Amino acid sequence: MTRSLPNTAALQTRSLFISAGHSMEDPGAVGNGMTEADIVLDFRDRLYEFLADRIVLARDGKPGINLPLRQACEMAKRHDIAVEFHCNAAASSSATGTETLSAPSDDEFGDQLCTAIADTLSISNRGDKGEGDGQHSRLAFIRAGGVIVELFFITNARDLAAYHAHLDALVGAVGRVLISRVCVADHEAAAA
Repeated sequence: MTRSLPNTAALQTRSLFISAGHSMEDPGAVGNGMTEADIVLDFRDRLYEFLADRIVLARDGKPGINLPLRQACEMAKRHDIAVEFHCNAAASSSATGTETLSAPSDDEFGDQLCTAIADTLSISNRGDKGEGDGQHSRLAFIRAGGVIVELFFITNARDLAAYHAHLDALVGAVGRVLISRVCVADHEAAAA
């Protein structure tokens, strides 16, 4: 499958770091026969491959393996943009949607990611939320300057099915948001 950037040429002006929020040692949430680690490690690796042909970026580890949270946070601090991927979970199998958790300065960026994911998967857009929202508080990755992306609810069979059915499109949609965040169009760079 051929993937291409938008028609406008772009100049990268910011550094990017992407992270998988769980690993085989810390599998995260479980739902519908899958672990959060299964999903986020694969998603991060696919996204890295998509982006590596277009921009310079770093990731937290090697394919299928991530770094411990402390090391991922240290890497996040060294980059202008840092994004960590997770799956949400709930006791109710009807809970659905995507959301991001971030510092107030990243609200707009979080909303852009949520819109891209919700539109691609046709799931609810729960929007960008602050670090202290609900069960979440004092999240190390956000304190390191990053944004946490809850792709969908792993406990919702429809969310999971939509993810599997539209995985390539989702990688492209998230990738384009990240590219637009770290790059400026050539005409913008020339005007600056």
